[in-house]
Amino acid sequence: MTNKGKKNFPNKKKIARELLEKGYQFQISGDINHAIEYYRKSILALPTAEAHTFLGWAYSFQGHYDEAIRECQKAIKLDPEFGNPYNDIGAYLLDKGCLDEAIPWLEKAINAKRYDSYFYPHYNLGRIYEQKGIWSQAVTNYKRAIELKTDYLLARKAYNRILALLN
Repeated sequence: MTNKGKKNFPNKKKIARELLEKGYQFQISGDINHAIEYYRKSILALPTAEAHTFLGWAYSFQGHYDEAIRECQKAIKLDPEFGNPYNDIGAYLLDKGCLDEAIPWLEKAINAKRYDSYFYPHYNLGRIYEQKGIWSQAVTNYKRAIELKTDYLLARKAYNRILALLN
């Protein structure tokens, strides 16, 4: 690699990060179309697991779960240790009603080396087991999600709901 190439890479990384952050700001403000545009620009600047995962997340907001899953699979190819796309695939499959197919993806998220939000796949597994009527597994996963993030209200409500059903 030439010196010019070495100087260019950090710049591409910075530009890709800025575009990703801009896309995220559009997404949290509810402007999904602009979010998608900026996530795509980020990927063009420098493909990253994060940008593909966030692009998938934006597609899921539009109900385009198959496209979302494809983007997460691209993310996994770029960084197999990044936990977010595994959880997201599991969540999209869950939303599509493919409960059994979602489980291995959520388990991969739980075992991922690089992931800040291990409570999400536990919560999603709890949702699956609740839908399947496997109460003990639902309670176990909801409880684990709460242990990992004590202020996670969705998990706490689900946990309390299952306990009330069992009493």
